[in-house]
This record gives sequence, C-alpha cells and structure tokens, in this order.
Amino acid sequence: MDYDFSFFLVSATFVTGVVWGGFWLYLKYTQQPYPVEKEPLMVEYARSFFPVVLIVLLLRSFLFEPFRIPSGSMMPTLLIGDFILVNKFSYGVRLPVLNTKIIEINEPKRGDIVVFRFPKQPSIDYIKRVIGLPGDRIAYYDKKLYVNGQPTKQISLGRYQGVGQGSNMSGAELINEDLEGVEHSILISSGVSTVEDVFVVPAGHYFVMGDNRDNSNDSRYWGTVPEANLVGKAVVIWMNWDWQNSGIAFNRLGTILN
Repeated sequence: MDYDFSFFLVSATFVTGVVWGGFWLYLKYTQQPYPVEKEPLMVEYARSFFPVVLIVLLLRSFLFEPFRIPSGSMMPTLLIGDFILVNKFSYGVRLPVLNTKIIEINEPKRGDIVVFRFPKQPSIDYIKRVIGLPGDRIAYYDKKLYVNGQPTKQISLGRYQGVGQGSNMSGAELINEDLEGVEHSILISSGVSTVEDVFVVPAGHYFVMGDNRDNSNDSRYWGTVPEANLVGKAVVIWMNWDWQNSGIAFNRLGTILN
C-alpha cells in the first residue's frame, strides 16, 4: 500500500462520507427533519468537505495528477522547477492506494515519458523515458544507444546553452535522438563515465533512461521498471518556477511533452 496523499484522500472521503451519510440515515430512521440551521459542527464540516475531497480524489486517481520536477535527469526536455501533468489512465485505470489495475487500456510505447514508483523505494516517484519494451535487448556503449542490435539515429545539434535552472549543463553536447519515430533531445557530457552493458528487458518490465544521459540514475544502474509500478504518462508542462531568474518561465508553460 502507498500511504501518501492518495491514502489521505481516500481516508478523508471515507470519514466525511460516513459522518454525513450516517447522520442523514439516523434522521431518516428516527423520522426527524434535517436541521439545516442547527447541524452538529462535525456534520457541517463533513457535509462541506465530502464533495471537495471526493472530486479531488477522482481527478487525481483516475484522470490527471500534478508533479514537480526535482532534478535535472531529464534535461533538456524537463528542467528543475517544471510542474507537469501526468495522464493517470494512459496505461490503465488503477485503484488509489492499492494500485491494482481494474481496467486495461494501453501499454507504454518506446519514447514515452513516464512517471513510476522507484522499484528500490516505491514511496518515491521517478520520471524517465521508456527506451526498452518487454523482450527488447538494449545496449549502451561509448555513449551510443542500441535497440535490438540497431543504433538509434542521432544528430548533433552543437553545444547546449542552458538558462536559469538549466545553466549548469551548458557546454554539454545537444543531440537529437530518434526512437523509432519519437524524436527528442538528449545531453551528452564528455569525460563523464557511465555504465556500459547489454540489458535484456524481462516480460512485464520496461527499461528507462533519462534524457540527461550522463546525469541520470536509471535502468542502467538499478534495473527495469515493473508494469505494476507505472503511475502514468507525462503529457504537458503546466507551470515553471525558475528560482535563479526569480520568476515564471512563461516560454515553458503549455509545452507538450514527447
């Protein structure tokens, strides 16, 4: 079970619903009129909060959930300070807290940016890009990515010039990478060593990597992500707060993620 904000929402919905509904049933059983002007304080609070927490629970559990980007592992696609929305039903509908899938919808595709519960510590959410699907053979050598024996198409775009929260990566090589039709930018830092190996993705798992290839704690280091750990697909940047420039980076608002 995930005893986080979802657990709080489920608990709050249950408690307020029981208090309000229980009081209403008691009045109905005793054939008393509803005392709109003289509700017990606890019942008044429960009646006020129940619809609010219920709506938030439904939206957050089954539609979209907001996340804040805390690290630079997905630069240049995502910067520290980006606030994103994650589509919770992209990969199936799951029950809150239990995380049990009740409706099958789609499966992750290569190139998707996904939020997932970190396999080593499920209470922590990670965000990476899907590189390998179940059964794939992924290789990473000399900072080159190979999928099932084929090198990914990469085109150098020169040196990365970061601003604000991305300025620390200025000078890294900016590369356009094509993952079977999904084009995105990655960063490569010369002189920084990373894991080089061949990885076979087990059934029901996914191999993920950060776009900031030399500054990402991903599947190269701790293994693959079980399908059950998936939270959803990142779809849009809805807000960005750039602490270094003391304000909102308006040019990032509304950016569709791919």
